[in-house]
Amino acid sequence: MMNPAEFANIAKAENDFWWYRGMRHIMFGLLDPVARQRKFGRVLEAGCGTGHFAKELADRYHWPMVPLDLGWEGLEYGKGLGISNLTQGDIQSLPYRDQVFDAVVSMDVIVHMPLGDEGKPMAEFRRVLRPGGFLALRASALNILRSHHSIHAMERQRFTRSRLTQLAEKNGFKVLRCTYANSLLLPVALFKFRIVEPLLGGSPESGVRPVAPWLDRLLLGPLQAEARLIPAGVNLPLGQSLILLAERV
Repeated sequence: MMNPAEFANIAKAENDFWWYRGMRHIMFGLLDPVARQRKFGRVLEAGCGTGHFAKELADRYHWPMVPLDLGWEGLEYGKGLGISNLTQGDIQSLPYRDQVFDAVVSMDVIVHMPLGDEGKPMAEFRRVLRPGGFLALRASALNILRSHHSIHAMERQRFTRSRLTQLAEKNGFKVLRCTYANSLLLPVALFKFRIVEPLLGGSPESGVRPVAPWLDRLLLGPLQAEARLIPAGVNLPLGQSLILLAERV
């Protein structure tokens, strides 16, 4: 489970903060063709947090979203956004019957599973998906990028591309696409997390904090560039995040 204190930071930032805006651009670039090609009757967001992304998906694609999260703190923010169908539940034991969803979306959630337990939610995603159902999943990448924010948010593991694809395949998914993202800022992240933070020390704290407008624009630019590259078919070789698109076998 994510640190409950982080929901307040996310709720304040996710509409305008550079990282959220940039990652949404990338995800929409990948999901736009899916929305044109497939019709979804019911879509689960497994680990919806505040529900903001579920609302974005419903508004953009008119998908009937079912947002679920273990943390009631996040769901309270979802109520404030006017989101219906909010459900409190555990992605390791989803409160739904078999094969009731056409798609499952899960953004940065399985990283909060203890190492060794990451297969439980993946098995549940397959169970609740209809045959041929679609999975869009994002996860933090590369252990070397573990940071003060990672510790604060109670992130328990990060993935490589090979480990994430193997996890999906082992649990009954055919991988359609798996690429790193947030790659162009990787040198900046390495400098901050492996040099600056160890030198300065300090306690774990949220990295989701407003920055000066000029810096926000500067950091958004590389993600906007990736939002053109990745949907065009470019698989980035390394990055701070991984995005996996898969289909239930």
